[in-house]
Amino acid sequence: MTGLIRFISLLAIISSFSAATLAQQPTSVTNVTFAGQQSEPANKAEDDQDESVQKQSNGTSNDRLFFVLPNFLTLETAQASPLSPHEKFKVVIQGSFDYVEYPWYALLAGLSQAENSEPGYGQGSAGYAKRYGAAFADGTIESFMTGAILPSLLRQDPRYFQLGQGSFVHRAGYSISRLFVTRSDSGQAQFNFSETLGSALAAGISTYSYHPTADRNLANTANVWATQVSYDALTNVAKEFWPDIRRKLRKK
Repeated sequence: MTGLIRFISLLAIISSFSAATLAQQPTSVTNVTFAGQQSEPANKAEDDQDESVQKQSNGTSNDRLFFVLPNFLTLETAQASPLSPHEKFKVVIQGSFDYVEYPWYALLAGLSQAENSEPGYGQGSAGYAKRYGAAFADGTIESFMTGAILPSLLRQDPRYFQLGQGSFVHRAGYSISRLFVTRSDSGQAQFNFSETLGSALAAGISTYSYHPTADRNLANTANVWATQVSYDALTNVAKEFWPDIRRKLRKK
């Protein structure tokens, strides 16, 4: 249920900005600079405007989705050096334990408690603490599985590379397709086992380890997995259009 709340919350955020995104003509993506690589900005004014989020370190970003949520594995360029396993774990750790995550999970736990999802947790401060811990663990395990552990084992790239051009439908379709298509560390297109298998493993671990006993069944595991994949799909759409939204907001 927590994943569903996250899905609905993000949907509300994207909907509030959709008019601004649709009103924009497709814009070209500004090139970025990586260690040991020189690039020339296509539009210096726009490059200066986005300087704070375009600075790259070892192929990762310092961007924040909607100026708040960590967005460190999203790049606005197709050109990037591969990440080492150490770098994959490092950026996932930074995002998972970012200062924003603590109040974010506190909010999700509060919403979950208000609707009494997974009644086995109970109510009161003890029930809230269990929901908070479960929400934090769910998100963290899923992030490590899909962004660090399986990408390192399978040598796949956990980053989202923004398309940045084309129609809204084309770009939205591209962003959702990244759930199933990713790059290998060598740059080849591959089936995204890190996302599909990683989210399924995360759902199984959370369901059968610390969630209420009454919810430890295959049906609930499948529901958690489907909800998480849906949430990740919506997050990818947000990642695709967020640079357009950000530029429009900064021009006001």
